This record gives sequence, structure tokens and C-alpha cells, in this order.
Amino acid sequence: MAMGTFAKASMAVIALTWPAFFHGLLVTVYANADFDYKDALGKSIIFLEAQRSGRLPPRHRPAWRGDSGLEDGKQANVDLVGGYYDAGDNVKYGLPMAFTISTMSLSALYYHQELKSAGELQNVMDAIRWGTDYFLKTSSRKNKLYVQVGDPVQDHQCWVRPEEMKTPRTVLMIDSKTPGTEIAAETAAAMASASIVFRGVDRPYSRRLLNKAKLLFHFANSHKGTYDGECPFYCSYSGYNDELLWAATWLYMATRNPTYLEYIKEDSISAIVAEFSWDLKYAGAQILLSEMFFESGDQALANFKNQADSYVCSVLPESPYHQVYMTPGGLIHYRDGANAQYVTGTALLFSIYADVLAKHNQKITCGGQQFGSSQLMAFAKKQMDYLLGANPRGRSYMVGFGKDPPTRAHHRGASVPLENVNSGVSCPMSFVNFFLKNMPNPNELTGAIVGGPDKHDNFNDERWDGPMTEPCTYVNSLAIGVLAKLTSHPLSN
Repeated sequence: MAMGTFAKASMAVIALTWPAFFHGLLVTVYANADFDYKDALGKSIIFLEAQRSGRLPPRHRPAWRGDSGLEDGKQANVDLVGGYYDAGDNVKYGLPMAFTISTMSLSALYYHQELKSAGELQNVMDAIRWGTDYFLKTSSRKNKLYVQVGDPVQDHQCWVRPEEMKTPRTVLMIDSKTPGTEIAAETAAAMASASIVFRGVDRPYSRRLLNKAKLLFHFANSHKGTYDGECPFYCSYSGYNDELLWAATWLYMATRNPTYLEYIKEDSISAIVAEFSWDLKYAGAQILLSEMFFESGDQALANFKNQADSYVCSVLPESPYHQVYMTPGGLIHYRDGANAQYVTGTALLFSIYADVLAKHNQKITCGGQQFGSSQLMAFAKKQMDYLLGANPRGRSYMVGFGKDPPTRAHHRGASVPLENVNSGVSCPMSFVNFFLKNMPNPNELTGAIVGGPDKHDNFNDERWDGPMTEPCTYVNSLAIGVLAKLTSHPLSN
């Protein structure tokens, strides 16, 4: 049985609702929902620890995880032990892993004090370092980057814990002949952003990360090409220009080297977008560059501020330019399958931009309407509150938190009982014995934010319904910053 968590004012989820109309769509607004955000924050980090690969440290959380992937990289004669499994399977994908680290670093930088006050800053830094230690291994050879460990096709034919996996640990790599600009640039962004996080506590380590980030960005920009080796699981549909802009922005923030600012202003390609995700980073870079615009007054950066405003105008329901679908219960819904990543990603960017606007006494204009910091933050809070329980079903979408949380997450490690370790179950029978079993997972995947409901607010807590119940590292990494802010500033309605 999943461990429940008492949510403050939980009855308020159903105590006050009112209908609101956005572009002809009836949306029910759930007001006055304040949760134990500190508990949600702590648990969201525990999930990331559950996704660790390699040799785990003493007193690791959760206790049911063990060492795994200890021979990763052996096929290529390189040490690739460590890193993160992206979701409910046992493959290590470079692109989403790097995005997980860059967005955790984003939160650690913008919400440093809030994380520290909540007692979670060290846990977040440990989580970042678990990823960057791995990236130092993957980038140990000049003009080469190891980008994947595991065979996803064969892995998906076997439902076993990572500690017991017997499927091939195939190694994929990019180099000058087989480029992968998206992955190289995103890894550069992860290491550059993390270098800022560690600058004040471990300067030698910070320098190592930054030096590697510079090399990876040069490699990404000099050998351009889309890498499709992670398809059909992580195909970059948006191309690589967003990753190059994202990486250059972080490198300029980390170095203040005018070379990167010149690249941003003269050579980068940007675009107006309505989402922020592992595949599309423009909005994140645009908001960071908007802050630089406010601070410097450099008119060459003004267009990025306009694009950041356009992103907000596309998402905010009250905007006349609103174009993102809202469920009747008030959740943004981009597409089925890990839709929660768009929810937490939007909440994080709205939270950060709200702070930037407040700091510089700015507002954004959407048509004839103006929106300020408080309206952006209210929307960010509403999205997070929906995931935590302020929704038509009155249930949490974070495992182990709140009322009626998911108990059957689509996740190998959580769903295979520990007593079955070394049982020798065949891959076909693993689906019969564990995947299709009509009962809650025996191991609680504490803090995992699952994919979430469909566009009608419907949800099936079934292991086989992956689009709804599979968690991903980048869903949680995007949640950390806004949960930290809400922990210190609940913003009660």
C-alpha cells in the first residue's frame, strides 16, 4: 500500500470551485489548494535517486534499489558506470539525462536559498553531481561522446529490475563522422550550468565541468548534424538550434566570455514556441536572455525578451493569444505520453520569469492585455497543485504523496518484488509475473510524478498504461525549483 501524505487544506480541493470560460472551453478552477510542498519537494528528489545507475552510496534512498550496470561501457572499453535511467526501463539515454541535469542546475541556481531553507540543497547538488560525474566519463575521449548505454528494443522485451538485467548493454557514440549536435550541445549545457552550481563549493570540479562544456560546445557547433541513434525513443524533432542556443546561453552565464554572447546575438537561431521540454529548449534560453536584457539594456537581446513574452502569451489561459489546450480541470495538455513534463516545465519557467519580471518591475503584453509577476506565478502554482491533488479526481499524481496517489507506476524496479531477485524468470514470463499482475507495485517509487491524465482529466492507474503511469527523470527535475519556491512562498489564494 502506498504511503500517504497529509496535504494541508486537502478539503479545500473540493471546497471552492467556479467555472471559467477560455475560448469557449469550460474550465473548472480549483482554488485555495495549499499542500505540504516541502514534503513533495523532498520526495521528488528521492525519485531521482531511485533512477540512479551504478554503484550506489551507503544509505541510499529508496532502500529497495541496489547496484546495477557495473559493467556499462565494457563493450567499448570505456568506463560508463553511473548516470541515470530515464524512466521505467533500464536504458541510459544521453539527451534526456543531460536535460535532467541542466534543469536541476537551473533550479539550484534560481532557488538556491529556498532549497537550502528546505534542507534539500545538498540532495539536489548530489543529484546533479551523479549526472555530471557520468558525463565526465562519457566525454573522456577527444571529439567523442558516448550517448547511450543499453539496447532499448531488447530491454523493452524484458520486465526485470536493473539489478538483474541480462539484456545487452550496447554502447552508442557520436564523433566527427557521426555527429549529434543536439546531444553534444545539451551535454555542454548540463556541464556549464552545473559548473556554476559547484563554483562556490568545489572550484576544481567546477573548472573541470566548464572546460569540458567548452569543448563539447565547440564539437557540437563544428560538426553539425542530427543524431537519430536514439530514435524512435528520443528523436529530436525540433532540430539542434535550440540546444546550441541553450548551451551558448549557459556558457556565457558561466564564463562571461563575449565570444558566447557574440554567438548568441550574431549566429544563433531562435524561434517562437509554446512549450519547453527535453526536445525544445528555446523558451528556457529566451527567459534567461530576457534577464540579461533587463540587466544590460543590450538591445541586441530585445528579441529574445519578445520571444519569451510570446511563449507566456501562448500558454497563459487569460491571454488573447492563448493556444495551448487546457483540460476541463485546468491542466495544460500538449500530448499523451509524459504530459506531466510540459506541466512541470511550464510551471518552472513561469516561476522563474515571474521572479525576473518582479525584480525588474516589468510586465508582459499580450495583445491589449498586460500580465505581471503575480499572474504568472499563480498559473505556475495552479499547474503544480493540479498534479498534487487539486483536480477533478481529487487525487495526487505523485507516488507516495497526498490523497489516492498512483500505486502502479510503469516502472520495472518498482514492480518486481525483491524476493524474486535471481529467480531466473525468463523475459516472456517476466511480463506475466510482474508487468500484467493486477496489484500495486511492491516497491514504492516515492516521489515519482507519473505521466498524468488525458485531455479529459481521465486517468488509469494501471502499469500497462505507460502514457499515464510512466515517470521520467525530467518531469521531476523540472518540478524541483517551483516546489522549492512554493515551500518558502505558498502564495495562498
